[in-house]
Amino acid sequence: MNLDLDETERAFRDEVRSFFAIRVPGAWRDRVRAGIRLEPTDYITYQKCLAARGWGAPTWPLEFGGTGWTPTQLFIFESEASLADAPGLFHQGLELIGPIIFTYGSAEQKAKYLPRIISADDWWCQGYSEPGAGSDLASLRTRAIRDGDYYVITGQKMWTSYAHVASHMFVLARTSVEKRKQSGISLLLIDMATPGITVRPIDSLDERHHVNEVFLDEVRVPVGNLVGWSYGKALLDRERGVTAANALRLAQQLRAVREAAGRARHGGRPLIEEPAFRAKLAQLEIETLGVEAMVMRVMTQSSSGAESGLSASMIKLRWSELLQRATELWVEVLGYEAAVFRALDHGDVSFPADMPHAMHGALYSRVTSIYGGSNEIQRNIVARRWLGL
Repeated sequence: MNLDLDETERAFRDEVRSFFAIRVPGAWRDRVRAGIRLEPTDYITYQKCLAARGWGAPTWPLEFGGTGWTPTQLFIFESEASLADAPGLFHQGLELIGPIIFTYGSAEQKAKYLPRIISADDWWCQGYSEPGAGSDLASLRTRAIRDGDYYVITGQKMWTSYAHVASHMFVLARTSVEKRKQSGISLLLIDMATPGITVRPIDSLDERHHVNEVFLDEVRVPVGNLVGWSYGKALLDRERGVTAANALRLAQQLRAVREAAGRARHGGRPLIEEPAFRAKLAQLEIETLGVEAMVMRVMTQSSSGAESGLSASMIKLRWSELLQRATELWVEVLGYEAAVFRALDHGDVSFPADMPHAMHGALYSRVTSIYGGSNEIQRNIVARRWLGL
């Protein structure tokens, strides 16, 4: 999407573009283009570079260490990141718990946690889902029982991304029993070095270690680590809103599909010249422009303090579906070459230059319609809260 920029905004765009040209190694770009997350050490390196530039928390207010950027500047930053195949910000700390802390947390919590999130000295994971409670928080069973100056937490969390490398976890747990199951759930901050925490890996479809199950066995957490009650919904809305930035990265996948189709041959000519394929790609590109327009609207709403939860749900729906279609189209373009699968962990395999990690990206994209509240849940949210059904 092209914006009509003034002189100051064009200068900002050039500054951002120069930064990405210098700070994004080629080894990262292949993974990012495929929609694959970097290794934790790479994310930390990237975050520290951004923090040193003063860009460590693009969406945060200035008073808490953020940039104070306008919606247009945020859009420029994310769009240029997409063009440069730069990684997204790993959002558990920056876009989920950080904003909850600076909005609802105590002065002590803000002073202790916020600077270390921006500097990447702390890595946060999210303790939401349980074996019997995914998108339905009303079924949550993890308990936090008050014992003097501590809460004693017992329970199990599932699908906890990067718990094996995290220094901290924010956890939803029941601190009281209410008639309404959605009530009595509190948000607590836990140091992962606390005794009683066990992390076990879960193998995923793409054969990488992203997620874990976490067992909490009478974990003692200081009362001062309670952020408060009723913030579970706010956190879920934040998580869905994070996909707004991800949606601006769809252009990365579509550019690579177009380039690969220019090299692939079909019937003696480039695949990109085939009318049926061109129509399929063009439809994806048109729908992506529509999502980008909605993202710009959400960024404007967020900067003015307006509620954007429903728009975020719609963006999450469209982004995940378009990403899956784009990565599937990639695999279709590459054909049998896309089946070469072991690039991430083995250095002795050659890969097509068009997309070294095509199959990893396609497999990983399957989770996007599940995490952050499944797409079925998102449709229910839109139906109830917007359409009144």
